[in-house]
Amino acid sequence: MKELAITLDTEKKQPLYEQIYEALREAILQGRILQGEKLPSTRFEADYLQVSRSTVELAYDQLVSEGYIHAEPYRGYFACDVRELYDLTDIRTGDAKTFAMEEAETVHSDWKKSDVLRKAEKTSYQIDFSLNELSMENFPYSGLSKIMKNLLLDQGEQIMSSGSAFGENNLKETICDYLYHARNVRCTPEQIIIGAGNEYLQLMLIQMLGVSHCVAMESPTYLRAYRTFKNAGLSVREVALDESGMRVDLLRKTKASIAYVMPSHQFPLGIVMPMKRRLELLNWAVEEPERYIIEDDYDSEFRYKGKPIPALQGIDRSGRVIYLGTFSKSIASSIRVSYMVLPEQLLERYRVCCGFYACTVPNLMQQAICQFMKEGYFEKNLNRMRAIYKSKHDFMLAELKKYSWVRDIMGENSGLHLLVEVDTKLSEQQVIEACAKQQIRVYGLSEYYISQNPKREYPILLLGYGGLTEEQIADGLHMIDAILAEMVCQTL
Repeated sequence: MKELAITLDTEKKQPLYEQIYEALREAILQGRILQGEKLPSTRFEADYLQVSRSTVELAYDQLVSEGYIHAEPYRGYFACDVRELYDLTDIRTGDAKTFAMEEAETVHSDWKKSDVLRKAEKTSYQIDFSLNELSMENFPYSGLSKIMKNLLLDQGEQIMSSGSAFGENNLKETICDYLYHARNVRCTPEQIIIGAGNEYLQLMLIQMLGVSHCVAMESPTYLRAYRTFKNAGLSVREVALDESGMRVDLLRKTKASIAYVMPSHQFPLGIVMPMKRRLELLNWAVEEPERYIIEDDYDSEFRYKGKPIPALQGIDRSGRVIYLGTFSKSIASSIRVSYMVLPEQLLERYRVCCGFYACTVPNLMQQAICQFMKEGYFEKNLNRMRAIYKSKHDFMLAELKKYSWVRDIMGENSGLHLLVEVDTKLSEQQVIEACAKQQIRVYGLSEYYISQNPKREYPILLLGYGGLTEEQIADGLHMIDAILAEMVCQTL
């Protein structure tokens, strides 16, 4: 293919790279670009469209990350086959308002920590590369304070009532609109359930679906969800990942009826599930009745290259995806407000099984978040946080590249942490304990495996940067460098 004719509208607010991305995506889905067909080089297409090469590169990178095309070194970009895996032609489109109308025997290594690490959890660290801390110094406290004050003054008696068991409708309408535009989640407000944290919503799901289900989970994974399912009595099977995420061939062998996945940014590996694997997963779900996919949209808001990856729920036309989201990363971890989007066929079952529970999020907090979003504070804060975290992400990347002990860096361009493969003969545990003794807290990848922790030649550390300043990041990495150098000397 020599060139791709794409009409670009410079008057639109939509960035040019997004217009190129969408045009190419549609051409691949509609078969106008065939499987294996080579795309023009970024330089050639940039000259043809009269745009910068970086604009075309951004569009191509987005298509690669979603699995529409793949890159072959020294050869170029080629279209992937995504058409025969799942029929997307019936997926409804339109603006948000139009659509809105229409087994316990495995014990994780995290529970077997050494005495050093158990004591370390109570230690005050000089620097903690936490995976969960956020940067809150620029949070619009005054705006949220004003909103809550006005709500109490204007709606005091009403706002102190218990409210709806499923969440307040105006908040659900606002979330519905946000999810459509930001995540391509297609739902009505009635499909949204509000709850205090993802674990609470997971427990509600278990009560509704029943404990006879077997849940397949990625490994390594987000262990709170794993423990929630195990404590509730569900059988849990771990499924290994490859570069595209959960392996569907291994999923089939588990005989599971529920798959718990994080397709937009897998924790902790940072894998973005490409379109082909997403479609394979949806195919698995529709093969048997009562099969569901729980999509945990973990920190999908923070992507620093290209636009955020659309949610799996948005391409599900069979009602098999249960979507989980939270404001813990996008607003603050202490907010403890999460939301669940149920397929329409599960709504009545949820009302019967869980409709008698009171909503666990106070009415005041729901109304405050609703106004926080409607008045623009949420969008401005999220954009500000993206810029701050991108700066920290880029700074940590640059700092890491200065050290000889850094063999490889993974999980970059999104999220709030990086994975670092350490060039040392020391074990992961030895590195973590040595750092802890020097009041530096780092985290090992092995902590996040359910049971089958593969043997690696080199340890992999998870280093979070969300709650650290650039000075703390630099100081912390320098101290790790000194600790590793000292330990090497001790072994000589």
